[in-house]
Amino acid sequence: MSTLEVILANYWNKTLNTIKENIDESAFTFFYEKTSLQSLEDNVATVVVPTMVIREVISGEKEMILDSLSQHVDQVADIEFLLPDEFEQEEPEIPPQLFDPNVNESQTFDNFVVGPSNKESQSAALASAYSPGKLYNPLFIYGNSGLGKTHLLNAIGNYILKNEPALSVLYIQCSDFVDRVVSSIRNHTIAEFKIDMAQLDVLLIDDIQFLAGKEKSHEVFFQLFNELVNNKKQIVITSDRHPTEINGLEDRLISRFGSGLSVSVNSPAFDTSMAILKQKLKTQSFDCTLIDDEVLGYLATNFSKDIRILEGALNRLLFYTIDLGQNDIISLDTAISAFKGQQVTKDNGEINPSKIKRIVADYYGLTKSQLVSKTRTKYITTARHIAIYLCRRHLDMPFAKIGEEFGKRDHSTIMASCDKVEKMLKTDTLFQQAVGEIEKSLLYK
Repeated sequence: MSTLEVILANYWNKTLNTIKENIDESAFTFFYEKTSLQSLEDNVATVVVPTMVIREVISGEKEMILDSLSQHVDQVADIEFLLPDEFEQEEPEIPPQLFDPNVNESQTFDNFVVGPSNKESQSAALASAYSPGKLYNPLFIYGNSGLGKTHLLNAIGNYILKNEPALSVLYIQCSDFVDRVVSSIRNHTIAEFKIDMAQLDVLLIDDIQFLAGKEKSHEVFFQLFNELVNNKKQIVITSDRHPTEINGLEDRLISRFGSGLSVSVNSPAFDTSMAILKQKLKTQSFDCTLIDDEVLGYLATNFSKDIRILEGALNRLLFYTIDLGQNDIISLDTAISAFKGQQVTKDNGEINPSKIKRIVADYYGLTKSQLVSKTRTKYITTARHIAIYLCRRHLDMPFAKIGEEFGKRDHSTIMASCDKVEKMLKTDTLFQQAVGEIEKSLLYK
């Protein structure tokens, strides 16, 4: 028996139980026990009856039957009674896939970069793809935006479509689900919508937090959820937070989510971010030898709170080098220039004058107060020059603004400090090494 047949039989069994309460038991046995609900389309229910005599009798009870059916199925406007041969002639062919799966074919398990931040969620997603409906149902994946939740949903869908093509799969954004519910109610097709959705073998729903506060959509999803889980159909849900933290979500649905498995995804660690960048370069057919690992490390350190931002930063860098017409190896200097003036997203805060002063002072064993003082000792002056230079290099600050940060020095003094550092970087190897070490501390810590 197909999923649709099971659903229709369930509706009709409930209807028959209602009818049984209103008529004589012997009459029920003779006229109704061998009837069946075979179709529910365009708000019209089609009931197959065994003989013409029975059809004539129960047609006279049409209003009572329709009222009984409406107690269990939304928006049924009419009912027709057909003999078996008549129904077979009119029965439409049911397509194997009621919905376009809507799965992004480019997002698979093969190109999902696994690390400590997402290993648990990736393992759970794999298990759900290998044995849909049997292990973790529902599977709830939560975490901040841009950490790979949608990728995992699509990876599950792609795996199942490839390995079990007979299964019906749908990936859908929660906002799109709400729109479909609203449209179905407006067009009086909500019963058909429910039946179609209940035939799914795998439902992949993204950003379930958008269901909060949508009362009717909430009710439809709750019914669908129960129908699918009870029939051992796989549901995988994502959200930007744990289900218990979604305001406006009913307790009964939160409880249902808790009956399965909830796993989190977190911001990628440094090594994972590096692997993601190399994977991205590979998919773009970019020669990885043309970009220093030091540059990838700079991106992984400063843009790794969100994978989308990380990939966007790489795209920004590649565009920048193309725009410059640069064909050489992409260096750290090029990367810094590409993002000059842009705020980075690293966990320990953006680069700012205070951080630069602190790191330079620490490197030379000084205090920040000594760094901005009027002291002209060569050791302190050298450190001050470097800090001023780094403020200009990384923050693109006006000379006058840098002067305010360093003891209210005038812009000509700041310009002279920058010029002195640039000249020493070209001639003094030890000085160049010191600045490089300070810069790495600034960028990677």
